[in-house]
Amino acid sequence: MQVFGNVATTPVRKESKSTGKAYWEYRLCESQRNDIDTPCWYTVRVMKEANPGLDKGDFVKVTGKLKTDFYLSREGKPTGTLLILAFEATKLARKAAAAATDEKASSEEHSES
Repeated sequence: MQVFGNVATTPVRKESKSTGKAYWEYRLCESQRNDIDTPCWYTVRVMKEANPGLDKGDFVKVTGKLKTDFYLSREGKPTGTLLILAFEATKLARKAAAAATDEKASSEEHSES
């Protein structure tokens, strides 16, 4: 499965309780290019020890296996989330605010020279 969307939370390094292996986890909001008003949200687990180098707001392509993760909420009610066990998470574009800041700094450097 492939999903294109924006990183909604800062990736956090975690460790598997059963294997002790490290992974990175964050929430992703899928980009919508149709008439659906409500976006689809996923929890993404990048199954690598190395930092994926992603920041909140980055536009990414995630490739992996889709699963459902069921658990009890704080109120004790059964709930769940869509989970992507990611083989790959590639940054396609930086977050809009960072890109605008970099473009402004670049144009100021060119105007000074």
